Amino acid sequence: MNILITGATGFVGVPLCKALDAKGHRLLVVSRSPEKVSEQLGMPVKAQDDPMAFKDEPIDAIINLAGASIAGRPWTDSRKKTLIDSRVETTRALERLCQAMSTPPKVLVSGSAMGYYGAQGEREVTEETPPNPEFAHELCQKWEDAARRIEALGVRTAIIRIGLVLERDGGTLKPMLPVYKLGLGATLGSGTQYMPWIHRTDLIRIIEFLLAHDTLEGPFNAGAPNPVTNRVFTKSLAHALHRPAPWRIPGFALKAAMGEMSRLLLTGARMKPARLEAAGFEFRYPELDGAFSAIVNGR
Repeated sequence: MNILITGATGFVGVPLCKALDAKGHRLLVVSRSPEKVSEQLGMPVKAQDDPMAFKDEPIDAIINLAGASIAGRPWTDSRKKTLIDSRVETTRALERLCQAMSTPPKVLVSGSAMGYYGAQGEREVTEETPPNPEFAHELCQKWEDAARRIEALGVRTAIIRIGLVLERDGGTLKPMLPVYKLGLGATLGSGTQYMPWIHRTDLIRIIEFLLAHDTLEGPFNAGAPNPVTNRVFTKSLAHALHRPAPWRIPGFALKAAMGEMSRLLLTGARMKPARLEAAGFEFRYPELDGAFSAIVNGR
């Protein structure tokens, strides 16, 4: 297939591009720095800074992963606008591309996140669970709504609500591993909040699965079938590294330091991949201990 990708040079995008290239797909990349993309990916690809530059190319599929990092900076009003615009405006540019093409792509796989559901406590969360209104939900809802506009053009659209993506070189784990290796791992707040997670390898496999199965559309929870609480996550990572993790950071301290953004750490959802499992997808890493073992031991 000819596949257009946004977010290709990110933590998920780079290994995804390598996996797709290895299977013989031709990649077209949208990037703010197109001249650097081939070097960043370690392979020759055609890259442009505007999706419309590809309007005369035959495109079979679009993978839309672009978006500014939700963590790392306080959620001021201006930051919230940046987070929304970085997702919505990129997706609207893809809509304009599809409108301009004589033959639109067959499929769009578009990103979203577990934040769609907001804080859900202990109840099991499937794709049918009503969301809890808060900023994380608003952000994901606007991103998904923009993707739905492409669906209205006749493009099969699958939306992936992604959990915490695990691998050693980025995402959730990169800043955590040095801390835990020092024996300074800590439970956050009460530790009872659920953390939907997924090994990066399985996320890439889910994207490939959704590209290949032409009856699959709508939202899909892209998280492992066994989400865990923060307390269990902390103990499991410490165990994999053969280190203690006796500490706890009180919720009030995180709120004081991070403001509204602390909800990323102190709330969660027991998100289950109901529709993916019903479609026959099999996870390579369904259990957290196995995922951490593979990551720590470089498998």
